[in-house]
Amino acid sequence: MSRPQTPEAQHELAAELPTHETRETPIPEAGLLGRWIDRLGHLFAVGIVAAALFLLMEVFLRYALNAPTIWAHETATFLCGLAFLYGGLFCVSRDRHIRVVMLYDALPARGRKALDLFISLASMIASGFFAYAAWLMLTKAVWSPAGDLRLERSGSAWNPPLPAYLKIFLFVLMLVMCAQFAVILARQLRKPGKDS
Repeated sequence: MSRPQTPEAQHELAAELPTHETRETPIPEAGLLGRWIDRLGHLFAVGIVAAALFLLMEVFLRYALNAPTIWAHETATFLCGLAFLYGGLFCVSRDRHIRVVMLYDALPARGRKALDLFISLASMIASGFFAYAAWLMLTKAVWSPAGDLRLERSGSAWNPPLPAYLKIFLFVLMLVMCAQFAVILARQLRKPGKDS
C-alpha cells in the first residue's frame, strides 16, 4: 500500500505527465482551409438543432393533432447525415482524431514528428481512395446508365433526391479532406523539428 502524497508532490507528478489540451480552434498546420472548415462547422451544428426541432414537431403533429408530415423524418435524417459526415472533416482541422496517446507520448519529439508526417500522408492517401469510392457511388446516384441526369430518390411517399445529395456531399467532403491533409502535411514538413 502506498502512502498518500503531499499536494506539492502530486503537482510535480502532474507537471511531468503529458497534457492533451482541448483545442477550440483549428491547429495552425490546418491553415486557411482549416479555419474555413471550422467556421462552416457552425452551420452543421445548426442542422442538428433543426433536425431535433423537426422531429419534435413531427411527434406533436402526429400524436397530438393526428396530422403527420411526409418530410420531417427524411429531412432530419439527411441533416444528421450531413453533420456526421462533416464531423470527420471538422476533427481533421482540429487534430481531434483518434490517436493511441500512450505510445505517441512515449516518443521523443523527433519520433512524434515522424509519426505525425506518416499519419498525415496515410490519411491523405486514404481520403483520396475514399473520394474515388464516393465518386463511384455518386455516378450511380446522379446519372442513369444511359448517361442522363437522374438523381437517386428515397422511394418514400415524399420521394426527395436526398440520397443523391448526400452522395454528392460525401464526394466533395472527401476531396476537401484530402486537401486538408495535404495542407497539414506540407506545413508539418516546413515546421522545424525539435530534438528531445
